Amino acid sequence: MADGPALTIGEVINLLKDEFPDVTVSKVRFLEGQGLIDPGRSTSGYRQFHSAEVKRLRYILQQQRDHFLPLKVIKSQLTLWDRGDEPSPT
Repeated sequence: MADGPALTIGEVINLLKDEFPDVTVSKVRFLEGQGLIDPGRSTSGYRQFHSAEVKRLRYILQQQRDHFLPLKVIKSQLTLWDRGDEPSPT
């Protein structure tokens, strides 16, 4: 879903660094590996983050930081969100 210009993983880290100082490239890659985010890829294989993926990533990081939720619980919340059973996280 192309909703605005795509950001690189480094640009996403810079965007979120003030709110989440501990976020790293490896953390974002880990969350992708766990199936919580699914950024698109450029033709050369680079991750491309559109605003919907950045919003999803921000939600995951907020749930971990503010509510100490494990990734398994966050993933189930995101599954409900994706199916439309829950309102979109803010």
